[in-house]
Amino acid sequence: MFKRVLIANRGEIALRVLRACREMDIDTVAVYSQADADALHVQFAGSAYCVGPAKAADSYLNMDAILTVAKAAGCDAIHPGYGFLSENDAFADACQEEGIAFIGPSGDVIRSMGNKASARALMQKAGVPVVPGSDGPVPDAQTAKAVADSIGYPVLIKASAGGGGRGMRRVYDADSFISLFEEARAESVACFGSGEMYLEKLILDPRHIEFQILADRHGNVIHLGDRDCSIQRRNQKMLEEAPSKALTPELREQMGAAAVAAAKAAGYENAGTIEFVLDGEGHFYFIEMNTRIQVEHPITEMVTGTDLVREQIRIAAGLPLSLTQEDVKLQGHAIECRINAEDPANGFRPCPGKTEFLHLPGGCGVRVDSALYTGYELSPFYDSLAAKIIVHAPTRLEAIRRMRRALEELIVEGYATNAELLHQILYHPDFVRGSCTTGFLDRELKSLLSWSRCGSEEKQ
Repeated sequence: MFKRVLIANRGEIALRVLRACREMDIDTVAVYSQADADALHVQFAGSAYCVGPAKAADSYLNMDAILTVAKAAGCDAIHPGYGFLSENDAFADACQEEGIAFIGPSGDVIRSMGNKASARALMQKAGVPVVPGSDGPVPDAQTAKAVADSIGYPVLIKASAGGGGRGMRRVYDADSFISLFEEARAESVACFGSGEMYLEKLILDPRHIEFQILADRHGNVIHLGDRDCSIQRRNQKMLEEAPSKALTPELREQMGAAAVAAAKAAGYENAGTIEFVLDGEGHFYFIEMNTRIQVEHPITEMVTGTDLVREQIRIAAGLPLSLTQEDVKLQGHAIECRINAEDPANGFRPCPGKTEFLHLPGGCGVRVDSALYTGYELSPFYDSLAAKIIVHAPTRLEAIRRMRRALEELIVEGYATNAELLHQILYHPDFVRGSCTTGFLDRELKSLLSWSRCGSEEKQ
């Protein structure tokens, strides 16, 4: 087992990894930017090193600085968390070259699955259902338009190197295709340094269903059930639950088998997520694989009783999985709400600032993953995620009621958050029935905001 792990991240995920390491008697090394000198992961780690100024490109994305710290501190492994360097194939390669274990898949696998066009082709070869679309990347807008005309509108333009909804555009008619294609490609170049694009048929109003997988280097590959991530705004998840109310036991088994087949086809090792869209007729299609731990991993931990970060570390150390597929039993229901420092009433404008007062919810079945504390300055340089509230209960309705209660207990003073909006979603009839699709928030946002107290007005 590893003796010392460097955590190449910040915020709640850095704390999450740190806690798992402590429970495994592994020493921890934190890295931080100048803006994060007072962060909790810096205070709780065994040792901590500043790797640059506030800008992420000069600190948390500074591979040379992080590897220099890892070698100087005697680390035998690096956990990248999510975001930043977690899906950077060059960083995974560099770790291997330095003889430091990367707690995640190999650089080769990250490359093959990070490029959505090549991942799509690999899934087709493995027999995993994919959305109809272009046969690989399209070289230019005119060629892409010809493909779109042939498969029929609406279509989805996607960046091969994309993620988080960047480099993606929906096109509903031929007249707007060229301009939207060039817009998506420009965004992809700006965000990912690549203008490679491909097309998919747009599945209207689907569910977003993902399966958590674990794979070790001994050939064992399992899934740990599904998560429903359909509550989204501009392809950014806000609320997730497990398991999905939309899946029958038979469909869950089919999709889980497809997720395992996808991981095997990729030669995957470590924790990862296979993401699908599910249409109204029960047909599911592969859309992408996330080669890292997910923000929403706690709900899977709650319903399976499995510490996913611990499993990640064990796998990277060469140990076999500590459980088999037969051991995986979904117990009860879990919901996660992402508390973001943003103002929904003003276009979800980010609202960084000083945390003047903080009270986090607790009680039976409530978990909070957060790096906040009273007096902490939420930095404008990074993601607006302030906390994740996770609840678990025997039934879905009990979980909904528990989450409502948890959000009512939450107090964050100093800046606006989306907590009131999330609270309203939990009372919406469509959510209570479990019928929400990815189009839910776009349709209902205006009415949800009119009934909630979120936004800047309440803060005045």
